[in-house]
Amino acid sequence: MTTYYYLLASQQFLLEEEPLDEILRERVRYYQEHKKDVDFWLVKQPAFLETPALKAIKAKVPAKVAAIISTNPQFITWLKLRLEYVLTGEFKTPLEGLSDPLASLEAVV
Repeated sequence: MTTYYYLLASQQFLLEEEPLDEILRERVRYYQEHKKDVDFWLVKQPAFLETPALKAIKAKVPAKVAAIISTNPQFITWLKLRLEYVLTGEFKTPLEGLSDPLASLEAVV
C-alpha cells in the first residue's frame, strides 16, 4: 500500500498566477544535487477525485483543478506554506475505481 499526498488548486491559480514552474524546477535541481529520485508530479484534472472515496473533496475544488501529487508529505506541507488558496490531503492505494494514482482526466490534444 502506498500513501500519496496531494495539493489541489485551480489550474489558473497554480499554473498562471503562482511561480509554480520556478518552484518545481528548484526542487528538481535540489533532488538532482542530492541524487534523489523525483517523488512528485503535476497532474491536471486528477482522476483520483472521481473515486467514491474522494468525491466529497471534488465538491470543494473548482472545475478546472490541478494537483501536485507526492509520496513525500513534507514536500506537500512545504508547498502549502508557500502557496495560498490550496487544499491538501492524502489517499492510499489501491483505491477503488483508480488504476493509476497519477492519471489525468484532461484530454491530450
